[in-house]
Order: sequence, then C-alpha cells, then structure tokens
Amino acid sequence: MNKKLYYDILLGFYGSLLTERQQRICEAYFSEDESLQEISEEENVSRSAVYDTVKTCRSELDQYEEKLHLYSDSRKRMKLYEMIRKAGNETVSSLVDQLINTETD
Repeated sequence: MNKKLYYDILLGFYGSLLTERQQRICEAYFSEDESLQEISEEENVSRSAVYDTVKTCRSELDQYEEKLHLYSDSRKRMKLYEMIRKAGNETVSSLVDQLINTETD
C-alpha cells in the first residue's frame, strides 16, 4: 500500500488525537497531496518545519496504531464481513463469534 494512503487512513482513525496544526498539515500532505512547499506557504512556516511536523505525525500515528489497533482491527472485521457474505448458515455463526471477539479484544 502507498505510504501516503496508509497515513491518510490512520489520520482518519487517529487525527483527532493530533493538534489542530498537525491535523491541518497532515491533511494537506496525506489527503490533499500538497507538497511541503505548498503547505509551508499556506502555514507561513519553513519547509523544514512542515517536514518535521509530518515526520512527527507519522511517528505518532504509528504509535497510536501500535497501541490501539483500530486500523488493523477494522481490516480484520472487513475480511470477516466478506466471509459472512459468502458463508452458509453454520459457518455464519462461527464467523459472527469471531467478529464479536475482534470487537472485544
């Protein structure tokens, strides 16, 4: 998966845990695909300040995912949902149990 797409997804899960400034910069960089230079002009800061913010945010987003697993658990649930769509009745019960377990782990 493209790294920008990955961090854009993590931003959706954990963005509210970042500061407003970090959110603006990361949304511009990951979601809107703006360059560091474009963001620095919008924010009236140096390009290196934007780079440092993006780097810090990547680290923080990785730490949140490592601890909270919201994205990886979501992917697991989506796989299970897909299996449920394709399964028969007996299998459905087992898959639903697995789904419930992913919600409570």
